[in-house]
Amino acid sequence: METKIRVLALYLPQYHPTPENDAWWGKGFTEWTNVGKAKPLFKGHYQPRVPADLGYYDLRLPESREAQADLAKEYGVEGFIYWHYWFGAGRRLLGRPFDEVLESGKPDFPFCLAWANHSWEDKQFSKEGTHRILMEQVYPGDDDYISHFNFLLKAFQDSRYVRVDGKPFFMVYNPKELPDAAHFIQLWQKLAKEQGFQFHFVAHTYQKEDIELFKSWGFDAVVLVRLFDVFKKKLSLWERAFSKFSRIVLKRGRILDYGLASSCFTGEEDKREDCYPVIIPNWDHSPRSGRQGHILVHSTPEKFEKHVDVTFSTIKDKQNKIVILKSWNEWAEGNYMEPDLKYGRGYLEALRKMLRKYSSLNK
Repeated sequence: METKIRVLALYLPQYHPTPENDAWWGKGFTEWTNVGKAKPLFKGHYQPRVPADLGYYDLRLPESREAQADLAKEYGVEGFIYWHYWFGAGRRLLGRPFDEVLESGKPDFPFCLAWANHSWEDKQFSKEGTHRILMEQVYPGDDDYISHFNFLLKAFQDSRYVRVDGKPFFMVYNPKELPDAAHFIQLWQKLAKEQGFQFHFVAHTYQKEDIELFKSWGFDAVVLVRLFDVFKKKLSLWERAFSKFSRIVLKRGRILDYGLASSCFTGEEDKREDCYPVIIPNWDHSPRSGRQGHILVHSTPEKFEKHVDVTFSTIKDKQNKIVILKSWNEWAEGNYMEPDLKYGRGYLEALRKMLRKYSSLNK
């Protein structure tokens, strides 16, 4: 039996003030602060990026969350993958939007969680050449894993929670950082079984070599992000060396054409049932870093459509046609689908067009 393509979009819950961000960056800081102050760093650099239909929203408002869900649903996104920040010992950040979605039952739109298990750093070098840790990711042990599970149990049991083969989808951003990922998975599966379900564990990685390792640890599937594969596949040794020199010595970052980079976003591994491909509309980290980091240029809805077409074609014969959209609203990384003043709903239209194309092919 043919199954439909399931697009799940990574979702950043950063767009609301928090006491921690107030202390670290100034009163009222949100992701919009970096987005709004961004400046073009070279000729033709598309900055700043200004939101259109949804405006500079505040995720404390249920109306903003409803509008996002309505827009995503209209263009074929099945659900949001909320980044979830549990730093150990019960410490959390940016939890309010999802907590309110869970408690209110609104929006009536599918969701699941991705544990962003990494420390937060200020990314500003001190005079001694070190980083300042803002919030450290720690792993105190099984008691904390159990607390973490119990804290999220209500979410896993929610009827809106995204499931794969009847199992709640739960992604881990950095499996290698876990002291013993296999033990973590075994423990959570045991706890889940006691509640009458089992997890569909998904590992996030940038390296295809990690697939078999993560599967051996108990992950059911792998999300392989090929954002930087262009450096390995399309650039010569000299070009890679110059890129590194430019980034480290000249502080000019790495500027690449989106069309070239996106030609490497899909690969043979995506045909595997246990590998979920990633579609990426664009990337530009400069609003966060304030300098030329990794920047893709010349992205357009038409080029994104071509990339999506290749990806959907690659997975058309799979049973679980899950595709990860990176991302719904990472504005400070130039990595978003929400309408902006330049392209409007162009990227959303491109996605919907390809979903309709491959839906008709399955009829």
